[in-house]
Amino acid sequence: MSDVGSDEFDDERSKHGEYEGDRNEAGERHGVGKAVLPNGDIYQGQYENGRRHGQGTYRFKNGARYVGDYYQNMKHGQGTFYYPDGSKYEGSWVEDLRQGHGVYTYPNGDTYDGEWLHHTRHGQGVYHYKETGSEYKGSWVNGKMESAGEYIHSNHRYKGNFVNNNPYGQGKYVFDTGCEQHGEYHQAEQDRAEGKWGELASTTVLRWIPKCITGLTPWTPAKDTSGGEKETASAEEGAEN
Repeated sequence: MSDVGSDEFDDERSKHGEYEGDRNEAGERHGVGKAVLPNGDIYQGQYENGRRHGQGTYRFKNGARYVGDYYQNMKHGQGTFYYPDGSKYEGSWVEDLRQGHGVYTYPNGDTYDGEWLHHTRHGQGVYHYKETGSEYKGSWVNGKMESAGEYIHSNHRYKGNFVNNNPYGQGKYVFDTGCEQHGEYHQAEQDRAEGKWGELASTTVLRWIPKCITGLTPWTPAKDTSGGEKETASAEEGAEN
């Protein structure tokens, strides 16, 4: 540690809060230390040249907590974030954002295990519904079910394509009895009615049109965005999108 005047330490305390720990020759926080920030948050862990860098634990005064890797003051690498509502994310971070592979557990017990991009479900992932035991396995785009996917239930599953969280176009139901029902989903709008502020509002209704029943067959996703699903459970996220 270098010799730094008490006036400089008082100035740092007013700007950056209280700090106990290692410093480098320039007087910067460097090594292992604990900081109590002016807003009441607490960080305990590694520093490098005045910034949170390496392993650390950050406790927010609202009850949230992050445990994991830091890179130049940002959550970056592997880490677990505990949210005030009881939800939890465990996985990869890039520059303070959920990105890469991670598992998010929601307040109602639902889980998403898959890829993330810019804090949002994006890529391949599995969403499990705790209440029903069903799950969606497939592609996600900007937080929504898109393109090829599969809904898995206790005694049957649906394979098809999804658009904006809903099945659309050709698909098939596969039953445990060893048969399949092929068909396609159409989306139609109900009669429009005026909303609360006088604007026109409409509701999308899904209609399954069966075509034939066969034995088990392989299924290849269509190249366009067609496909379907009988149930329309939207996987809304709990604490964050």
